[in-house]
Amino acid sequence: MNKSIKIYIAVLVLIFIFILVSDYNKPKPIDWRPTYSVNDKIPFGLYVFDKEIGSIFKKQKIQRIADVTPYEFLDSKYNEDSLVETYTVKGTFINISAQNNIDDQSIKEIMYFVSHGNNAFLSMASFPPPLLDSLKIKYNSNFRTTDSASVWMANKNLSKKTYTSTSEIIDYFTKFDTLNTTVLGYHGNPKKKGNVNFIKVPYKNGNFFLHLYPAAFTNYNLLKKDRFQYAENALSYVPKGDIFWYTKVQNDEHVSNSPLRYILSQPALKWAWYLFLIGMFIFMIFNAKRKQRIVPILQPLSNLTIDFTKTIGNLYYQEGDHTNIIDKKIIYFLERIRTEYLIDTTKLDDTFVTKLHHKTGKDEKDIQELVFLINEHRNSYHDSIEEDLIRINNAIEKILH
Repeated sequence: MNKSIKIYIAVLVLIFIFILVSDYNKPKPIDWRPTYSVNDKIPFGLYVFDKEIGSIFKKQKIQRIADVTPYEFLDSKYNEDSLVETYTVKGTFINISAQNNIDDQSIKEIMYFVSHGNNAFLSMASFPPPLLDSLKIKYNSNFRTTDSASVWMANKNLSKKTYTSTSEIIDYFTKFDTLNTTVLGYHGNPKKKGNVNFIKVPYKNGNFFLHLYPAAFTNYNLLKKDRFQYAENALSYVPKGDIFWYTKVQNDEHVSNSPLRYILSQPALKWAWYLFLIGMFIFMIFNAKRKQRIVPILQPLSNLTIDFTKTIGNLYYQEGDHTNIIDKKIIYFLERIRTEYLIDTTKLDDTFVTKLHHKTGKDEKDIQELVFLINEHRNSYHDSIEEDLIRINNAIEKILH
């Protein structure tokens, strides 16, 4: 590792330590998102309500609907037998959410469920249009009060207290059937005429309880002074019986599918991840330039001995001195026999032939032929011709190869 890389790493480590130290005593910012999730402990989650719902609906069976839609759940509980044609369960369907989180098909199924003598408690800031159309209800979703907003129950026998709301924007109902609808709660300035935000609407054999202040059931309100009493009073209108609480969308709507969702959800890990990416980017920039010059390709040294031998051989051949070439080949052959096989080459006779045959494994007749040619060449008194050179060369090749 060279010196520059060590400097880069040291700088990154110092920056990382600085970020950790600066964030150590920094208070974690409050997440004010209205998630309405039973798993969230943030102000507008339903974690506390999920833990306390059993104490609110005492001796009542509470079933959470977290894996299917209301339509899928209720439709599976309907007996289509012509002699029955009703639901196998009885009770109240409950949903608490900031916005409408129920699809149209499920709303129709909930209305059908209520029409068979059941109830539905819906606390939302925005109701499904099919429900409003069927019940002939309208509400104002853009109301902003300049006064200190409060909420209270219509029935003074139930509670005479008023409770401060968490927001200056609170929706209220502007149109409903006053003959059949029961007003259960108000919001606004208690010294003035309040706006209706909680009603009971009969629907065939059942009832809808429509509530426009879902924040009353969040962690913030349930843990703030005596505001939990308002939530208890609102839910006290729910008839005795089984409770079917729809929580599916609240659990899933803020779950990311990214493999980095946990890292990005934690401030310290998120900054560490960003710091790593920035460091890698800087490292790539500073190391984009080559650190070593191109190494030249070196050609291997040529075998000058072979070139020299070829040159000398061509010289003798061009001169036509075949006798000299034969002598050189015989000298080379005998030298190899002495070096490789340790055989005396002073006298080329039958003893020599036998030893060479045993050590080389070559055909004895080929060895005898070569010995004959060598002796004949040595005893000859005339110059050799090209045919003599070829015969001796071929004979030597048979023994050496």
